[in-house]
Amino acid sequence: MWGVSGARMLYICAKVPPPTSRFKHNSAPPLLQRALVIVPTYNERENLPRLVPSILSRDARLEILVVDDGSPDGTGAMADEIAAAERRVHVIHRAGKLGLGTAYLAGFAWGLERGYEVFVQMDADFSHDPAHLPHFLNAIEDYDLVLGSRYLEGRVTVVNWPIARLLLSYYANVYARWVTGLPVADATGGFKCFRREVLATLDLARVESNGYSFQIEMSFRAWKLGFRIGEIPIMFVDRDLGESKMSKSIVREAIWRVWRLRFLSAFGRLRSARPGSPAIPPPAA
Repeated sequence: MWGVSGARMLYICAKVPPPTSRFKHNSAPPLLQRALVIVPTYNERENLPRLVPSILSRDARLEILVVDDGSPDGTGAMADEIAAAERRVHVIHRAGKLGLGTAYLAGFAWGLERGYEVFVQMDADFSHDPAHLPHFLNAIEDYDLVLGSRYLEGRVTVVNWPIARLLLSYYANVYARWVTGLPVADATGGFKCFRREVLATLDLARVESNGYSFQIEMSFRAWKLGFRIGEIPIMFVDRDLGESKMSKSIVREAIWRVWRLRFLSAFGRLRSARPGSPAIPPPAA
């Protein structure tokens, strides 16, 4: 059902289908009991006190790592207060606004050093609903990387985006699939779940993207190394507090970065795992 009011669009999905994937659905070893939710923040003081309990209430295995980029509004100090009272919350402070991609990479490195088996990345502004977290934990038992999709099986599950922003996102995915061949419905979404093996095998030091294209690059590298990718439907709700971090420079980076990924892949620069990592079969044709 569609509802249009001015420049805003709403799609309501009455029935959530099971996780789907274009890849072969294979059995995999069961996961252990620690999952880290990485939440980058910059001026999210209004959202963080509501987000943390919402995440932690979804599953006892979940812990949170807040990666704060020196928020002028005091988000970092608030995160420290929350962590002092809740042992499942951790905080990394960075000197300034260094970008979304590097925030996730810092969180991945922190979690790998501490032995987490599963890594979830999500926004701090409630555009990613914590209610989906149990769905990710269920799906990651069968896949190596699970993407939260806004465009699965022809449905658009986005709330309160202006038409122009929705079309930009939708056709950015069409463009990314056309250039890279990445066979997923939503390559640009930021609500994702990784098995430890994916992040330990990827050479994270070679990840170049830092904005909108970071999501594409991480999925593309995992796909080229033969990891199994699944998608689950999510409802994406535009933030109601704070300001969007989207900018024209982020969009420009995504436009040319996908071509660089294609060329790197063509010259065999994306298939090599780090020394000492297990051999990974190539993706299915």
